[in-house]
Amino acid sequence: MQNAALLIVFLPLAGALIAGFFGRVLGERPSEVVTTAFLLLAAILSWWVFTQVGFGHAVFKVPVMRWITSGDLDVNWTLRVDTLTAVMLVVVTTVSSLVHLYSIGYMAEDDSRQRFFAYLSLFTFAMLMLVTADNLLQMFFGWEGVGLASYLLIGFWYKKPSANAAAIKAFVVNRVGDFGFALGIFGLFAVCGSINLDQIFGAVPALAGKPFEFLGYQVDTLTCLALLLFMGAMGKSAQFLLHTWLPDAMEGPTPVSALIHAATMVTAGVFMVARLSPVFELAPEALKFVTFIGALTAFFAATVGLVQNDIKRVIAYSTCSQLGYMFVACGVGAYTAGIFHLFTHAFFKALLFLGAGSVIHAMHHEQDMRNMGGLQKLIPKTWAMMLIGTLALTGVGIPGWIGFAGFHSKDAIIESAYAAHTPNNYAFWALVIAAFMTSFYSWRLMFMTFHQPARWGADHAVHDEHAEPATASDHAHDDHGHDHTPRESPLVMLVPLYGLAAGAVLAGVVFTKYFIGTGHGHGEADPYKAFWGPSITEGAHNHILHAMHEIPHWVGFAPFVAMLAGLGLAYVYYIRSPWLPAATARTFRPLYLFFLNRWYIDELYDFLFVRPAFAIGRALWKGGDGTVIDGTIDGTASTVGWFTGRAVRFQTGYVYNYAFVMLIGVAAILTYMIAGGVGR
Repeated sequence: MQNAALLIVFLPLAGALIAGFFGRVLGERPSEVVTTAFLLLAAILSWWVFTQVGFGHAVFKVPVMRWITSGDLDVNWTLRVDTLTAVMLVVVTTVSSLVHLYSIGYMAEDDSRQRFFAYLSLFTFAMLMLVTADNLLQMFFGWEGVGLASYLLIGFWYKKPSANAAAIKAFVVNRVGDFGFALGIFGLFAVCGSINLDQIFGAVPALAGKPFEFLGYQVDTLTCLALLLFMGAMGKSAQFLLHTWLPDAMEGPTPVSALIHAATMVTAGVFMVARLSPVFELAPEALKFVTFIGALTAFFAATVGLVQNDIKRVIAYSTCSQLGYMFVACGVGAYTAGIFHLFTHAFFKALLFLGAGSVIHAMHHEQDMRNMGGLQKLIPKTWAMMLIGTLALTGVGIPGWIGFAGFHSKDAIIESAYAAHTPNNYAFWALVIAAFMTSFYSWRLMFMTFHQPARWGADHAVHDEHAEPATASDHAHDDHGHDHTPRESPLVMLVPLYGLAAGAVLAGVVFTKYFIGTGHGHGEADPYKAFWGPSITEGAHNHILHAMHEIPHWVGFAPFVAMLAGLGLAYVYYIRSPWLPAATARTFRPLYLFFLNRWYIDELYDFLFVRPAFAIGRALWKGGDGTVIDGTIDGTASTVGWFTGRAVRFQTGYVYNYAFVMLIGVAAILTYMIAGGVGR
């Protein structure tokens, strides 16, 4: 077990070092093969570890090295392996290995593939460091490591200004959340005397209900610390107000979107809340805030996804919305339901992203769905994989029986939201409405991309969102006679899609009873209790996973009805009556623009933060540097320079000039001595 854990974590690091430092010597293909092979081996070992530590086995700890000792701070680098860790190991390594394999085909024309694969493996190593952390410093190391790697991957095409801007934006916005996370870690050390997880979990029960004074106010200690920790989760997992970096991150290569923004980095916040469930369980007010932000994010991102035209941005906002679902689950105490959706979401969202990459590859890097259409018969394998991903995301299934992966996990969250009885059941209704919108924009993507008449010929490119669709696609050649007819992706890109599709179909059916239970057992008799063991803590009054199985019958059908309504409306709008989108956009233009411009939050931040920052910078530049520094310090230097420029004229290099000056000096000294009476 120890050797397997070490190999899982350090094989990606070894691949990153080999490709990064020796890639130019080895060449492109060996770098691809080495990094991909290492990740495939790590994925196989992760599934083996998953079978070994599940069902309540004890926590395994693998010491790596002594790390930091300073006063009361004693931190060792130790790998913590329990059921929660094993689930995350499976998610990270499985998706990463398939993304590596997919990238061999997708990045085949890029001349910097060694660097790309080194970054992918480095990112995977950092994520594995995060999920195997036995203390908060190690978790923060992985937390910042994925931030660095995401910056490198989003800005991989560094000659593209928009990619550089997106990378900087992701890095800066995440620093805001990470500042709160760091303060939370400092606070836990201050009140618990340690940042090791076991010591924290043992100390926090004594802190429940105890306040501390801050700026003259009495603040509950654990509530404050939990909110600070959640601030970090909001940034990393792109929750409302700190979400603005996620859609722009689509500027990176599509495999990056699948790896970072579907299955790994953005789920780090959900993992952190679940890992620190002993802290959050004792901070009920903080959990209410988590629920509110999650529900708001799910609703907000779904509204924006309704009107996006970039195929990757639609899926990106879907990711943002689904992360909101996960946080609602954690907020109401159904941590395992949140992790279950994280698990299933990894398969179908990575499938959708990589499927979109296959579409973009076939369309010669076109990403605007308004310039697609008619692709079902041209790329049927990609269409089938995208269809499976859409069925899983929208939650297609037979209530109470069987369905795709998202049907089991997403419906469980909606049911737990109802069982939690939030004020006016706002969390439940927000998620149901979001489920309706998710179905609509998901099928909108499918219909616009694959089923509407082709718009990808030379004479059919459109730039108005709801322009009348073309009726033919005969112009598939450019002026030079090159054939631009979309073609199916190579096998190396399709095989990862098949693997992810299997997960999107089977993950819910196979794992439901282990992740969230059946509701038939009580206490330790429920299968999920035996599966999770001590890796996730539920408070003494937390019975949400039992209550969610006792909801009214209609609640279980609500997401099913929402899914059908979204599908039906999308069919009417984009297949039966394609004139309706343009008419709706004209009729409700203010609302349409509000959604299209993402609730104007970016513009608000630009007004509140970006422009003032630039104004302060210009003031310091023009006033501080130009007036003060150039006018005083540089002015003094100019005066000194004027005197020295004239003094050097005395340096002629002739001996007789120097002798003459020396004689004048001797005469002046003698005159001073005689006049002063020194010789008397």
